[in-house]
Amino acid sequence: MEYNHKSLEKKWQKFWADHQTYKTSDTHQKPKYYVLDMFPYPSGAGLHVGHPLGYIASDIFSRYKRLKGFNVLHPMGYDSFGLPAEQYAIQTGQHPAVTTEVNINRYREQMDNIGFSYDWSREVRTSDPSYYKWTQWIFMRLFDSWYNKESDKAE
Repeated sequence: MEYNHKSLEKKWQKFWADHQTYKTSDTHQKPKYYVLDMFPYPSGAGLHVGHPLGYIASDIFSRYKRLKGFNVLHPMGYDSFGLPAEQYAIQTGQHPAVTTEVNINRYREQMDNIGFSYDWSREVRTSDPSYYKWTQWIFMRLFDSWYNKESDKAE
């Protein structure tokens, strides 16, 4: 009997996706645990070897905590507003919204192929208006708390 890792991986990845194996319940009675990776910049044609290197460690730790009885929230997202994403758009001559969307989809496909245990229902995209409206809101709250518009200086 030959071990066919490709078909086996596809089988279990489909099972995990269909059964939402890694979706975190809000009402679970288990103790909660939060694991967060640094979000990649969608700034290239695909993940490089350094991306999964860090993600593998947090994935192992997330799985370990689940085995120990924790309700683990392990989301993934993309930091779309960094200089690397802007530079990639300039290099390719495309609008940043286009390159960001294409690269996010490619990164997601690659991460799915690796088989990470992320709760994809909690995916974060910093380029999503429903996300950045809150970063803008808190920035303005902080700015207004120390900046005097009448004197045009910080106080």
